[in-house]
Amino acid sequence: MPKQDEIFYLIRADILPESIAKTIEAKKLLDSGEAETVHEAVEKVGLSRSAYYKYKDSIFPFNSMMREVIITVSLNLEHRSGILSKVLKFIADRGGNVLTINQTIPLQGMANVALSIDTGGLSLSSTEFLEELQRLEGVKRAVIVGRG
Repeated sequence: MPKQDEIFYLIRADILPESIAKTIEAKKLLDSGEAETVHEAVEKVGLSRSAYYKYKDSIFPFNSMMREVIITVSLNLEHRSGILSKVLKFIADRGGNVLTINQTIPLQGMANVALSIDTGGLSLSSTEFLEELQRLEGVKRAVIVGRG
């Protein structure tokens, strides 16, 4: 995701250089699942891997820059001191921004916590984020229950 101090331009697609247009197409193939690997995607669009890697982190769909992606995650946490703090630090360290926290009273050593998280700045995909979150000590369950 782009940094806040970077400068962006809105450019009509028909004047883009061929390598940039093909990089966009390759990214679309990967995002949609029509291509499983970078190699497969660049072959389908007729682009070198080096050109793809040169441009891939600098090209973003216009709509992805204009909206926040908010997810709601439901967690079951062990009722021990510091577990929620570790979860919040984990989210912040990966570029997420916690918007709301709702926690139940712990019962039988377990508390349910619902977090609304702005994922616009996450350094990894939602799937990778959730997998890493579930591996944290004290996290017994983590599920995305909503996207907004």
